[in-house]
Amino acid sequence: MKSSTFRRSVPFAFLILASAATPPLFALDAPPSGTSVNAPQMIDAFEGTFGIHQGQRRNHTKGFCAAGDFVGTTDAAALSRSVLFSGKAVPVIARFSLGGGNPDVPDAAPAPRGMALEFHLPEGVLQHITMIDVPIFGATSPASFRDAIVAAKPDPKTGMPDPEKLKAYAATHPDAMALMQLSSSHTPSANYYQATFFSIHTFKFIDAKGTEHPVKWRFVPRDGTKELTAAEMKSAPHDFLEKNFMERAHKGPVLWDMIVYVGEPGDPQDNPTLSWPETRKHFTAGTLRITSATPQQKGVACEPINFDPLVMADGIAPTNDPILRFRSPAYAVSFVKRSTNQ
Repeated sequence: MKSSTFRRSVPFAFLILASAATPPLFALDAPPSGTSVNAPQMIDAFEGTFGIHQGQRRNHTKGFCAAGDFVGTTDAAALSRSVLFSGKAVPVIARFSLGGGNPDVPDAAPAPRGMALEFHLPEGVLQHITMIDVPIFGATSPASFRDAIVAAKPDPKTGMPDPEKLKAYAATHPDAMALMQLSSSHTPSANYYQATFFSIHTFKFIDAKGTEHPVKWRFVPRDGTKELTAAEMKSAPHDFLEKNFMERAHKGPVLWDMIVYVGEPGDPQDNPTLSWPETRKHFTAGTLRITSATPQQKGVACEPINFDPLVMADGIAPTNDPILRFRSPAYAVSFVKRSTNQ
């Protein structure tokens, strides 16, 4: 791949490492960073690596808006009392994006594709769901994630991350290993409408009796999944994801099925770097239908939304996953900065 494709495009240092590192670099018995980090420091790390782009999101900066609806199923209603699963169409505002803080990142870059959804439930109640197109995360703590961002900061002389800093990061952060290994055998999704999006975190469905059920979910595209080939990554236009999606949406609704997996005793709930077995009970919880898309600009529906994943309606609740819990304050800092044109 051309070096320019990597330049300041990746939100996680481990995605660069997955492409460049070899197994001897990793020390699996090394402890992850134990240093604590607060939300402003996390946003400072993003700005230090990707630069400051006034009035824009600090992560998943490049993207566009979309709209449609969601219809839940009775299977989901049996486990969650949320009106999201009432069986009635729920209006949805969506945003599709590329991970990282560079608004000029090439679309073929090895950055996660993101899907953020805001469901408009009755009486003004909102439900947010944010996902990326990989099933696990690359850090078990906010501090470890911040270390990944800092390690990916480009060297001013080369415009590329310092290889020695990346090696040091890999050697001291075994929690990043699973995602690095996964990323090394996959290329980016060819289109947003051909990507499966994952919750990454574990959540809780709460039923009518108040019983909690640990769940993960994924949104599986009806158009099927497709990754870019190595040749396509090299020859792809700088910008194609938004154009391709709008052309696809013009032909008819773009559909994803929400597939929910139910955890069993002993399944990890607070560690987003670990997945559950595919044999876990799962079912279709609903169908997302996207019917229109709009370029990202001031005044469009998704632009002012802070897609905080902890905005939840009754019937769905968070676990104690430290990464999940940290996202809300970090998103808030980013939101204040961009809404005040900083």
